[in-house]
Amino acid sequence: MAKFTAANIQPLGVNPAGVESHKSYVEKFQFNFPLLSDPDRTIAGAYHALKEDGRGIQRTVYVIGKDGTVRFAQRGAPPVDDIVRAG
Repeated sequence: MAKFTAANIQPLGVNPAGVESHKSYVEKFQFNFPLLSDPDRTIAGAYHALKEDGRGIQRTVYVIGKDGTVRFAQRGAPPVDDIVRAG
């Protein structure tokens, strides 16, 4: 998080689970960033993060600039330094 903060980047997570289940998940993994609920998978679909079955989610990382342009997009878990450089 320190690298994101220094680069003025606000991480967000998006997950299809409901808001109530997110509370315990956030506490369990000690997330210090917002976790958004996407039960209809609308966000996942818009960002091409759905698996071929249309239900499963493929971890996908995007960096969106303050001007609204996509500066980085990669499936999986790219290195933090790659993400920060794109910001």
